[in-house]
Amino acid sequence: MQHRTLGQQGLTTSAIGYGSMGISSFYGPGEEDAGVAAIRKAHELGVTLFDTAEMYGWGENEKVVGRAVKPFRDDVVIATKFGFKPDFSFDSRPEHILEVVENSLSFLDMDYIDVLYQHRPDPNVPIEDVAGTVKELIDAGKVKYFGLSEAGPDTMRRAHAVQPVSVLQTEYSLFDREIEKLFPVLDELGIGLVPYSPLGRGFLTGTTKPGAEYDPSDMRHTAARWQPGNYEKNLDATRQLAELGEAKGATVAQLALAWLLAQGEHIVPIPGTRSATRVEENAGAADVTLTQADLDRIREILPTGGFGSRFPAGMTAEWE
Repeated sequence: MQHRTLGQQGLTTSAIGYGSMGISSFYGPGEEDAGVAAIRKAHELGVTLFDTAEMYGWGENEKVVGRAVKPFRDDVVIATKFGFKPDFSFDSRPEHILEVVENSLSFLDMDYIDVLYQHRPDPNVPIEDVAGTVKELIDAGKVKYFGLSEAGPDTMRRAHAVQPVSVLQTEYSLFDREIEKLFPVLDELGIGLVPYSPLGRGFLTGTTKPGAEYDPSDMRHTAARWQPGNYEKNLDATRQLAELGEAKGATVAQLALAWLLAQGEHIVPIPGTRSATRVEENAGAADVTLTQADLDRIREILPTGGFGSRFPAGMTAEWE
């Protein structure tokens, strides 16, 4: 698989990464053994970026990722995150960051973390204090690269002035385009972009169903995108995308991931799945080339994104 460089501090990963969140949380009951198999299949196919977080099961997801990559740990990039407490309130105090990193190293069973993200900006802690703490961890050899998630332009600039930021992680897909307004800042600072939920939280896989049919513990059960009215419009758009993909010998998921890769050389999406078969499908997107005519047709189908909010009611990103 082709590789890409994220940021200006030397971070290089495969063009397609892997997001592990769904193994343990937010998408219904977890399947740890299936998750391990999916991660190992991804590695076989050349995927080198594996993303987890403290919040994904409060250590349980990190344990799964650590177990899965143990045979090839030094060949891959492991990213995890800090910034929440179990009640989902923010906590990016320096002492908490240090505590979380020690916990993550233990859960992952590793000596260092490649990419350490602040999971969300904390309104109660100056970003300079956060960046300074991560800098200390980098200087100590416990972390290699600094990342931010869902951060706005001011936060990125202020953090970058203390400790260079290599990557920003946020949701970006054919259904979610808002992040494009931040591209000038990413270019200005030389920061890479790691899109999470690059398949529209599963809508762009061709296997979606109405919200009411998902397990109540699954965020899609109540999210606006899967509710009557929005659901039908999104389903029609996905059908049209699938037709375009079929003409190119690609699935709708591969088309969606190839579209992201075409938006810039600094972009590495991290689709998540518990299925080794889906991993193979996603990895194949790196070999799909889109022409200008393809890109124009995609914009005709979804000019500005999908229908329905990407967040549950009441949630927004700092920069929106």
